[in-house]
Amino acid sequence: MEIYLDNSATTRVSPGAANRALELMREEYGNPSSLHRRGFLAEQALASARRELAEVLGARGEELFFTSCGSEGNNLAILGGAMAARRRGSKVITTAIEHESVLAPVKHLAETGFETVLLPPTAEGIITPQAVEEAVDEGTILLSVMLVNSETGAVNDILSIAQVARRKNPHLLIHCDCVQGFGKLIVRPRLWDVDVITISGHKVHGPKGIGAIWVKKGVRLRPLYYGAGQEGGLHPGTENTPGAGAFAYAAREMWEKRAENMAHFQALRDRLTKNLEKIPGVCINSSQYSAPYIVNFSVPGVRSEVMIHYLEGQGISVSSGSACSKGARSHVLAAMGLAPRRIDSAIRVSFCRDNTPEEIDEFCRWLQKGSQELAHVR
Repeated sequence: MEIYLDNSATTRVSPGAANRALELMREEYGNPSSLHRRGFLAEQALASARRELAEVLGARGEELFFTSCGSEGNNLAILGGAMAARRRGSKVITTAIEHESVLAPVKHLAETGFETVLLPPTAEGIITPQAVEEAVDEGTILLSVMLVNSETGAVNDILSIAQVARRKNPHLLIHCDCVQGFGKLIVRPRLWDVDVITISGHKVHGPKGIGAIWVKKGVRLRPLYYGAGQEGGLHPGTENTPGAGAFAYAAREMWEKRAENMAHFQALRDRLTKNLEKIPGVCINSSQYSAPYIVNFSVPGVRSEVMIHYLEGQGISVSSGSACSKGARSHVLAAMGLAPRRIDSAIRVSFCRDNTPEEIDEFCRWLQKGSQELAHVR
């Protein structure tokens, strides 16, 4: 029996999305930039996917540009946004709990002369509007705050954060990494008054290798790559029409069942936390501000990688945090002020709509068994 509880790392592609990709690969195989009939049909399919995905965001299709993944979108937003606005200032603000695909380009900006600020989270793992308000000034050109943290599930109030930032500096560019929230929470960039958001296909039961960046009309980003000018010049190269179509299909599926999915996630979270409370020593790191589909906890005395390998032996897949960190100590939990012993024993469980209460019970049974056995041999 396989129990997959690492859905924040990636999700299984839904049958409908897989069928959409296969159909486009087999039937609409032309290059969307070609001028003949096959190219026109492929361009129509790509435009349809763009509109479908934009509708889930409450946006217009012309504001959405396909990328290869969420990480590329984040790099484009941070580097492209900062370079485009450099004449207005040099201060870039983000948070200490962002994904590495935000932190790494911000670090690069610091090395090239930009002033960079990393806002610390509260003990619950959120970024307060007050912290943003204190940091933003007239020289700030870019602010990047994620919607949902991939390790703890902490949800930031992007609307309030954007409001206080705009009051301090109406001209700064506001970016939001929505990769872990899109398809589950309501994502409305126009309502929030942000300028750029990033999303990814493989987090919502779409394929890997496809993402998108929403850019408010009139906002300018400097491209990272140059070529034939596809995707408004922001992502040159032949478009991934099958991936885009499958992404749009998967996103629509998630949106249409959002309320049902969220109720399911909450029920699974409640069941998990009740089971965890019965295991001696377990500490839950996620807070009341966390999305219900991500739960982070620690089993002090058993290192994360040891427990993960033990559970893998039972056919259970979990993680210690972001897959991109490859097992490195969590910068997110460290920023929250957790003790090293607690950080080193952290486990992240993340749900999808296919997980069942019975899987949660089985996972907790093996977790308790592992905590007893591994504590004796450490």
